[in-house]
Amino acid sequence: MSTFVLPPDSAGPAKRIDYPNALNQEQLAVVLGGDGPCLVLAGAGSGKTRTLTYRVAYLIEHGVDPSSILLLTFTNKAAREMVDRVEMVLGPSAKGVWGGTFHSIAARLLRVFADELGYTSSFTILDQEDGRDLIKAVMKDLQIDPKARRFPTAAVVSNIVSYARNTQASISETLELKHPNFQPFDAELEEIARQYQTRKKSANAMDFDDLLTNLAMLLDDPRLGRRISERFRYVLVDEYQDTNAVQARIVNGFAKAHGNVVAVGDDAQSIYAFRGADVKNILSFPDQYPGAKVFKLLTNYRSTPEILDLANASLSHNVEQYKKDLVGLRESGGKPNLVACASASQEARFVAEQILMLRNEGVALANIAVLFRSSAHSQLLEFELIKRDVPYDYRGGQKFFERAHIKDVISFLRIYENPKDEVAWLRVLGLQTGIGATTAADLASQTRGAERIEDIVEAAGAINVPSRARSGWEDFVRVMRSLVEQGRLPAPLIRSVAASNYQDYLEREYPNWRERIEDLEQLALFAEGYDDLTSFLNDLSLYDNVAVGRQEPGRGDEERMVLSTIHQAKGLEWDTVFLIHLADTAFPNRRAMAEEGGMEEERRLFYVAVTRARRRLFLSYPMTVGHDALTFNQPSLFLDEVDPHLFERVEVREAGFGRGAIHRARSAGGEWGWDSEDAGWEEPTIRVEEPTTKFKKEPSRKKPKPGSFLGDY
Repeated sequence: MSTFVLPPDSAGPAKRIDYPNALNQEQLAVVLGGDGPCLVLAGAGSGKTRTLTYRVAYLIEHGVDPSSILLLTFTNKAAREMVDRVEMVLGPSAKGVWGGTFHSIAARLLRVFADELGYTSSFTILDQEDGRDLIKAVMKDLQIDPKARRFPTAAVVSNIVSYARNTQASISETLELKHPNFQPFDAELEEIARQYQTRKKSANAMDFDDLLTNLAMLLDDPRLGRRISERFRYVLVDEYQDTNAVQARIVNGFAKAHGNVVAVGDDAQSIYAFRGADVKNILSFPDQYPGAKVFKLLTNYRSTPEILDLANASLSHNVEQYKKDLVGLRESGGKPNLVACASASQEARFVAEQILMLRNEGVALANIAVLFRSSAHSQLLEFELIKRDVPYDYRGGQKFFERAHIKDVISFLRIYENPKDEVAWLRVLGLQTGIGATTAADLASQTRGAERIEDIVEAAGAINVPSRARSGWEDFVRVMRSLVEQGRLPAPLIRSVAASNYQDYLEREYPNWRERIEDLEQLALFAEGYDDLTSFLNDLSLYDNVAVGRQEPGRGDEERMVLSTIHQAKGLEWDTVFLIHLADTAFPNRRAMAEEGGMEEERRLFYVAVTRARRRLFLSYPMTVGHDALTFNQPSLFLDEVDPHLFERVEVREAGFGRGAIHRARSAGGEWGWDSEDAGWEEPTIRVEEPTTKFKKEPSRKKPKPGSFLGDY
């Protein structure tokens, strides 16, 4: 047998990089001048990953030990990608760089220094489910039963404790900010948090929050912190705008012995305040690190100049920011299309038809995305895509009609429609305080002979209900009585359930309960297209059947377009992007606006959405809400506040009117006009076939400012 001996990886001449030819001038300045504290403001699509990669390569080429370089990211994928790229451009000499998420780096270091904090190096890392289970055990020991007391569930308690730790706030402060309804439970929640921490320590276990806070404690220690800081002579941080208070403290700790920290981020893309991220970390970087150099990456390789003009114009209205304008290198394309639709239903049909047209023109579905502020805004479009057999991937959670709270409310309506629906009974009763599966089955069996829900409501007092379940049963009866009083229109029925004690249940059960309430309002808006409950429930059943039948095994991602919330789309890009439901009632989000800095974060979210598009951008909104069209929408403030010349206006007409389904409007002198040539009517009118309602030009609900297109409606 012969033997072949492989040479060591380091064999062969080291690669030399031609940095001026590999980078633009903005990127090169960072790579060559990134010593000491540096803030790199990397605009969307400006090549920040490339810049970080070459900065690491430059350090190694100039004699820096790779193992003394620390690269902190927010996803393991991003860390692997950057380290792999460094090895690709530099060769084997790049091996040894410490790259990973804040949590993974913390875990590695805490294994080394565990004994300094009272742990052993074999400590267990608890995932989110493990943490919830332990909190549930603590609550049981404290004899706290959420079902019996309307106390928040373990999942919500876990979220409260986590938010407090990541923002370095107290439980009381967190309740005041996020859950004022739970302030009466302040002392009990403090005790749960204390015992949870004690039991983790006793079990030699850390959750994800402990990884960060314990690392921060190590770095705060004068002796240990300096030792760790001297171990990593160069620190590079990606997505610095997304750091929370603890993560910013960690970065500062890593850099305190030498000050060599490069923080790369974009304040314009700071959109995660609801998770505890603080845009002030990046805005105050020069104050935190006196003498810091500030670099700007403004050359955008992604989007057309017209798309960037809109993004820049919108962002200019923010006050708390670093002023910057992106400059595009792509060739000029068409202006973003602004599409005013008669209704949300017409908007969904317009987008679905446009996607079919693009596919017929040879555009791959994988290059198309539809983005929205809230997951609640997707359901009509999902329905239209399924009807047209357009495959899609949904990002940002479950599809609309598959969500638990949607199914809960539909189950209330199913009982109202058919009191013999045992499955709906078991689901709804299981939501009530003090009613478990056995009691729910017993109560459902006692009502089985009723033909009408009115009979059950009238005889509710005669039902044999265990004392523990009495309160929950009475709550249920109150909800059903309110439904009887509403009649048979599905939209009022949905709103009646949403306004009942079911809302309290959502807050106790889910950390994102506010988003779920918004989903229910969108369900009600969808239901306003129906004049009776039976047809509404029938269509939902058909929807479920079609949706299930549509899921074909083996279809690859390349055959699917993307539906996504804007938050889930950050960092991604597509040739064609539809940004839907840009009505003033939906975006900016009113709940977010009520919080400090909320308006500016909403505008940053709009900016992120716009800059996902490479070539084509459609911005649409429904002009009316509901089947009867009595409520009129204005366009989003983010459309209103920019120059109308930045858009090309699109008018939507139903087939058979004018020149077709889509007709582009002309603009002149800054005023938006309607081209009614061959339209067949004297005043601008939009007709829709489903529902059969005529939408006429209506005056704006607010006085338009000069140059605004709001006055057209």
